[in-house]
Amino acid sequence: MLRIMRHNQKGFTLVELMVVILILAILAAISIPTFVSYRRRAYNSAALTDIKNAYTAAQNFFTVQPTATAALGDLVANGFTQSPDVTVTVLNGDQPTLSITTVHTLGDKTFTVDFSGVITST
Repeated sequence: MLRIMRHNQKGFTLVELMVVILILAILAAISIPTFVSYRRRAYNSAALTDIKNAYTAAQNFFTVQPTATAALGDLVANGFTQSPDVTVTVLNGDQPTLSITTVHTLGDKTFTVDFSGVITST
């Protein structure tokens, strides 16, 4: 009777479990770098969005005060909202030589916009 009960036991062997773990490890090795790349692109997109919004706010500021020099506080007063972990710097706030940069703390690109609206990245 004992011999019949042992024969009917079901389960996975150690080899089968090791194969499943190996497959999961391979899938993780493929997906983790891709996920990190997606996150980095999302951080860079946040910085790009902020520079576009900062440029729009600067244009609003210069519409009201064409001879004034814009600072970050002036951009905020004209509708700009800074995203978390994005550093916005107004390098030159004069109308003809406007220069604003943004960078996300976890991103790998720095974006710069000039008065004409041309955005460059480094």
